[in-house]
Order: sequence, then C-alpha cells, then structure tokens
Amino acid sequence: MFVTVLLSACSTLAVDVPFVYKIDIDQGNVITQDMINQLRPDMTKRQVIYVLGSPLLTDPFSTNRWDYVYSVQPGGEDRLQDRIALFFAGDNLVHVEGNLTPELNPPPPPPTETTIEAPKRDLRRTLYQMIVDLFTFGED
Repeated sequence: MFVTVLLSACSTLAVDVPFVYKIDIDQGNVITQDMINQLRPDMTKRQVIYVLGSPLLTDPFSTNRWDYVYSVQPGGEDRLQDRIALFFAGDNLVHVEGNLTPELNPPPPPPTETTIEAPKRDLRRTLYQMIVDLFTFGED
C-alpha cells in the first residue's frame, strides 16, 4: 500500500520536472492554410480527398458534411486545434466553415520548375549529315 502511494506521488510530481523531454502529440488530419487555399467551390468529393485526405468525421445522418480536425500539443505546452467542416450538394463542394477558411486571393505558390534554354536544331539536315559533320573539320 505504501509503495503504491509513493509511486503515484512520484508520477504526479514528475509532470513538471525541468529538463525532461516531452513528446509532441499530433492527432487527426494534418491541415495547413496552403491545403485550405486549394479548395474551390464545385470541387468534387474526390478532388477534396486528393487535397485534404479522407475526412476524420463524416455525419452518419448525411453524407453531405465532412469534418477535418487537427490537434497538436507541443511537448508540455497547451494544445492547439484546427477544425474545418466542408458541406456538399450532391458531389460538389458548396460551403466551408471552421477556424481555417480559404483566403480570397492566396499568394501564388513559389515556382518549383527551372527553365533552360536549349540550342536550336537544324531540322533540314539528316542524321547521316550530322554524323559526317562531326568527323569533318572545317571542310565544305
């Protein structure tokens, strides 16, 4: 009995011990503002799943509402929660609610492509002529 009381007392005291590592706790669907900004009216359910993933909650009485919830508690800090509810008419997205909503004019994403200049090819010459030109040095 005494050992049980002693161990339970130690576990409650160990909550605020300094320099003890506390893990981050993530739960639900990861939701970012960039993901929300990709939502557009009249998107199909399939397109929404491509952008946000499968919903965490679906209304059992109506398939026209999907809820996404993401909560994160960084080690030892207060829990933060983002919630978004999507409403559909048939298969098309009609309304978005929650503490994250699409921005009206989101900034364009930074480009990830690189453009290079390729030299122009002379398409009038045949492959044979190009090979011959490689082995002839300045002769015409």
